[in-house]
Amino acid sequence: MAIGLVGAAYVAAAILFILSLGGLSGQESAKRAVWYGIAGMALAVLATVFGPDVQHLWVVILMVAIGSVAGAMVAKRVQMTEMPQLVAALHSFVGLAAVFIGFNGHIELGRVQAMDETARAGLTGFAAVLAHKTPVEVNIFLVELFLGVFIGAVTFTGSVVAFGKLAGRITGKAEKLPGGHMLNAGAAVFSLLMLVLYVSTGWFIWLLLMTAAALFIGYHLVMGIGGADMPVVVSMLNSYSGWAAAAIGFTLSNDLLIVTGALVGSSGAILSYIMCKAMNRSFVSVILGGFGTTTGPAMEITGEQVAIDSDGVAALLDDAQNIVIIPGYGMAVAQAQQSVSELTKRLRARGKNVRFAIHPVAGRLPGHMNVLLAEAKVPYDIVMEMDEINDDFPETDVAIVIGSNDIVNPAAQEDPNSPIAGMPVLEVWKAKHVIVSKRGQGTGYSGIENPLFYKDNTRMFYGDAKKSLDDLLPKLAA
Repeated sequence: MAIGLVGAAYVAAAILFILSLGGLSGQESAKRAVWYGIAGMALAVLATVFGPDVQHLWVVILMVAIGSVAGAMVAKRVQMTEMPQLVAALHSFVGLAAVFIGFNGHIELGRVQAMDETARAGLTGFAAVLAHKTPVEVNIFLVELFLGVFIGAVTFTGSVVAFGKLAGRITGKAEKLPGGHMLNAGAAVFSLLMLVLYVSTGWFIWLLLMTAAALFIGYHLVMGIGGADMPVVVSMLNSYSGWAAAAIGFTLSNDLLIVTGALVGSSGAILSYIMCKAMNRSFVSVILGGFGTTTGPAMEITGEQVAIDSDGVAALLDDAQNIVIIPGYGMAVAQAQQSVSELTKRLRARGKNVRFAIHPVAGRLPGHMNVLLAEAKVPYDIVMEMDEINDDFPETDVAIVIGSNDIVNPAAQEDPNSPIAGMPVLEVWKAKHVIVSKRGQGTGYSGIENPLFYKDNTRMFYGDAKKSLDDLLPKLAA
């Protein structure tokens, strides 16, 4: 494939990626946007694999085939409820790839520099690009390579830890080693020193030492972030993986990789900022401070949790006209989205006004609840964002909370000493009746007690969300 044709394919792929990102902003256009992304990536891969000066083509095709089969197998096995873990795991692959590409760039540069002029004249592809670099350009190349490896290493271990937290294999609490911030700062300063030494000498040992420090930073940063901030962490890691790809794009002189990485990096950063704003949190405090800072003792909670059975819930829903359902991660864990969809259909068939309230950080992934509801065929037009529906709770007859804790916690407004003080929440306690579907009396993923469960208008519908709703459905038959 001629170099001009490759360039045209890259431009087309970049346009398709931009259209994909734009379409993902709405549920109605999301499916079309995914196909734009698929088409763009297929075009990019084909243009790269069959571009000029590509050697050992059979090895490349073999690796693409193995990766495609492995990806298809994983996609078929992973449930929608496990999507946050999958996204974190895929981010780790991007980071690791950036590290390996950086190492390969260093090795290739050393091989080219060891050649004489005659041997360099016969080089093609990436090696030829390196052979024609001036000493200043070589130094710039080393900086680009170093940054790509650094960001990739941070992304790799950070994503692995995020995967462990999301999958429940690592504690969701914020944990740091003694002197946590100083350790992170020390590792960052050490990495900067390694950059100076690496550019000055070109020795691989400095790159390797920096990689070890970056791996520690990624691990320690995410270990120090608690469960309530995990949606921001996933988005942040998505941004890191994009910047790692962009840095490696500079290393490889690949324009499409630069553009794609910049798109992913900037969109992930913007999404992280939006979610931090929705949580009334500082982005820096999330990635550096972890979750759970308090200024004093938490407000004392009085009262008791009053249970309700399926008959009681059915009676409340029979008398209700305006109903709002608030889904959370508990719905995902119980895989109750189909039961929730069926409940919605039955209530709407009886002429009741049913809507969903989605908090920006509900679940473990940005848009997690929207994806699950779309999978269960819940109509898009009744799925409302927090700002659209929060003022309607005083006129709501019944608010049904399914597996949510922090996003409906009134302590955010009532207790200035709460770890979530000031965080915008769904004000479900203002509804006439609140039903909370919950497995038990635990405090949820972040470990914060919720006064909502003790309010006079709240009833606790204990049990697995799917089983509880399946018991309720027959009692709502027309």
